[in-house]
Amino acid sequence: MAEYMVAGSGISGISAVRLLLGLGKSVLLYDGNVKLDEETVRNKVFEGEESLRSREGLLSIYIGELTADVLRGVRVCVLSPGIAQDSPFMDIVRICGIEITGEVELAYTYAKGKLAAITGTNGKTTTTSLVGEIVRNYNPDTFVVGNIGIPYAQEALKTKPTSATVIEISSFMMETAVKFKPDVSAILNITPDHLNRHKTMECYIAMKERIAANQTMNETCVLNHKDAVLREFGEKLIEEQHCKVVFFDSSCELGEGLFLRGDDIIMAQGGSEQVLMNVNDMNLIGVHNYENVMAAIAISYAFGVPMDIIIDTVKHFKAVEHRIEYVETIGGVKYYNDSKGTNPDAAIQAIKAMRSATVLIGGGYDKGSEYDEWIEAFDGKVKKLVLIGQTKEKIAQCCDKHGFSDYVYAETFEEAMEICFETATEGDNVLLSPACASWGMFDNYEQRGRIFKEIVRNRLKNS
Repeated sequence: MAEYMVAGSGISGISAVRLLLGLGKSVLLYDGNVKLDEETVRNKVFEGEESLRSREGLLSIYIGELTADVLRGVRVCVLSPGIAQDSPFMDIVRICGIEITGEVELAYTYAKGKLAAITGTNGKTTTTSLVGEIVRNYNPDTFVVGNIGIPYAQEALKTKPTSATVIEISSFMMETAVKFKPDVSAILNITPDHLNRHKTMECYIAMKERIAANQTMNETCVLNHKDAVLREFGEKLIEEQHCKVVFFDSSCELGEGLFLRGDDIIMAQGGSEQVLMNVNDMNLIGVHNYENVMAAIAISYAFGVPMDIIIDTVKHFKAVEHRIEYVETIGGVKYYNDSKGTNPDAAIQAIKAMRSATVLIGGGYDKGSEYDEWIEAFDGKVKKLVLIGQTKEKIAQCCDKHGFSDYVYAETFEEAMEICFETATEGDNVLLSPACASWGMFDNYEQRGRIFKEIVRNRLKNS
């Protein structure tokens, strides 16, 4: 009988299994996908981890429909972030009285060193990547993990008391957080997303704010002052002396915190101001990225990194893959990959960053989002909207409601790209920023973005 059950054989689940085996714990790895076979899953666990083979006897695997009998002896269930709390599987776990934790909470329990944790609806990956690069330039023993693609559990046992870890946190990860307490936390913004999972905005907001739940006055929480929800949250934290709060704002000047004055990023602290840098001295574009940079500066500074290292790193940092990523110019048309724009608010930021007429690819999996504000943000800049995926009719109806008629359907992604090639003229942009998840047509947003880039580069090669 196993003491731990890990639910899910994806990258998070496999990493959790490896962590537990590394600690000498007995583990049951469960996956409900009947298309999997035990031998394939077992090989996945030990692939590249031959040192764990000596503990193979501690691992058992169960695939298929879960019953209470399978859980006999299990004390703790470790959930992968993708498993919803209201799934039938969870009902069985609860009935059996098993303690529920998550991959991130498990990793946090065994990790050492300092921790910076970053969440928000949009900008997480860019900000986490930038903070990771800043901190690594100060402390080479730095790990960048979480929703960015590297499970925390994969790296936790490698950390030392002198290590630094920067983690991108999703709302799903916070559902199972109990003792999780970063030295520096940050919430970049909150707009509607994942409501098919969280059901209400109140629940979604609560999951985001949980990142600071265990912090004290020894820790710091960095918040977007422009966001009304986060401004109120920060004021509450200050009033209750819960933890230190640092605000940033791109729309107004602050007495304390970071803000924009023209093209300058200013830090106000203790009654004095310091010009940190000019936004034209960095590679990132768009106000949303200026906010990401201000957040990264605040996080890194609170983390103990000297300001000269912070600013030098920011100036040399380039956009992360799939986030308003410049690809190529063909015939005077610039192509941008914003496949990470998986919700309307993220896609709005990409539109705002475009400097000229844009042919836009939108649509995909329906996460329950509304598209009114996205379409209103077109503001004469979108020359043609090419719609794909499950949401294309829903978005088209929203376009009609707002008087935007320059849209067309494409049945395949390749067809959508051909329409873009035919429509865009010299001086235009072609932007992949779908405002929707990729599922249904693609495995994930990374695959969607890579295919976009491959098609563009093949076109350039053959032009």
